[in-house]
Amino acid sequence: MPQLTFHGHATVSIHTADSKLVIDPFFSENPHFLGSLDDIEADYILVTHGHYDHVADLIGLAERTGATCIATFEIASFLESQGLNASPQHIGGGVHYPFGYVKLTAALHGGMVNLPGAEAFTTLPAGILINFSSGERFYHAGDTALLTDMQLLKGKVDVAVLPIGDRFTMGPDDAVTAVEFIEPKVVIPCHYDTWPPIEQDAAAFAEKVGDRAKVRVMAPGDILEF
Repeated sequence: MPQLTFHGHATVSIHTADSKLVIDPFFSENPHFLGSLDDIEADYILVTHGHYDHVADLIGLAERTGATCIATFEIASFLESQGLNASPQHIGGGVHYPFGYVKLTAALHGGMVNLPGAEAFTTLPAGILINFSSGERFYHAGDTALLTDMQLLKGKVDVAVLPIGDRFTMGPDDAVTAVEFIEPKVVIPCHYDTWPPIEQDAAAFAEKVGDRAKVRVMAPGDILEF
């Protein structure tokens, strides 16, 4: 049974029986992160896109842990050029790993890669769909607008992490529509309240979702087993 820990903003870690995953490592400058980056463990680091608030600790964490970084071809290529372990994928493509099958899905957002020395790199943003070997199905939308492509995920997701911050991603109303498209069992709102421009009322979002799904509003450090 995977165990998800929410670290604030859009960063989560997931521990399975045999693998430790981190998605979008943003710890040291994350105002809501609790604890120490030195305590974060990773066998795999999954990256939705290259913006600073999703990759700020990517290189440091990968260097310390030796984790395999799963990302779009452009980001993976840069990481390999820095001597790091990387597994390149791209939108619509999937790869089998010991913990399960990872497919990158479409997202609509910016493509800049905010890593030292990677200023010339751009890439498509992505969502991450994981079918765990133990049977659970997980989706992290990354930073994205509402996409009709999300309807392709209908019935294929148990737990969905969706941004609700508005301004830079879809807001609460569009996120409700995303829930209607995907029909997950559980929804975790993310990418809100980190800074004033993306302040949102997560409880109001949960009320709007209603009985479409169970909304789990997670504080940093909260754990969900699914």
